[in-house]
Amino acid sequence: MAIRTGLIPAMEIDNIHDITVITDSITTARKILESKVDPLQNMFIPLAAAVKTFLSKDSRNKICFWYCPSRAEWPRHKLVDDQVKASSCTPTFPSKESYLFSRKKECDNTLCKWQTHFANSLKKGHYFLNFEDKKGIVIKPTYAKGGSWLPVIGFTNSLCARFIHMTTGHAPIGEYRQRFFHQLPTSCPCGKAEVQTREHIVMECDRHDPST
Repeated sequence: MAIRTGLIPAMEIDNIHDITVITDSITTARKILESKVDPLQNMFIPLAAAVKTFLSKDSRNKICFWYCPSRAEWPRHKLVDDQVKASSCTPTFPSKESYLFSRKKECDNTLCKWQTHFANSLKKGHYFLNFEDKKGIVIKPTYAKGGSWLPVIGFTNSLCARFIHMTTGHAPIGEYRQRFFHQLPTSCPCGKAEVQTREHIVMECDRHDPST
């Protein structure tokens, strides 16, 4: 839709022969020239017809597509992105009728159900340690961008294992022994906590470096 919105008006301008489209989705741009069946074909066919008319009108006419990923943080890309998000115009093809919108809605509903089940202590365990973001909001699980926690802790096996032990409360520490091994000591070897808890180890214990 973004490519169509910018490309069609440009092709209708008189004495325009060379058009450059800068996009962060070159895969979508290729679909304009593909003839295979696609769920969004009802949007591509009119655009493809307009492109064919423009190219056949004059031998000098050409359209170039340049790929610029969002992570490049090109100032002009951010400017256009901000303007589009702030606009209130109604698109020619309402998103609520598109295949992608239906797929996204189904995905969001599934994710919402997943997060609801996860929030239930019976599902994730009574001793699951909730984490908060910088705004103090509990971080919910997601499948996007590697999930909610893995990108932060990295992919080191030993670090990941320790993180899971801490998160679930299944670790060889005092509060775990208090639940399952009553005959074993529960105090922290540092002598400052009667029960060695995760919070004590991370925030207070002198035997552990908070930076690690």
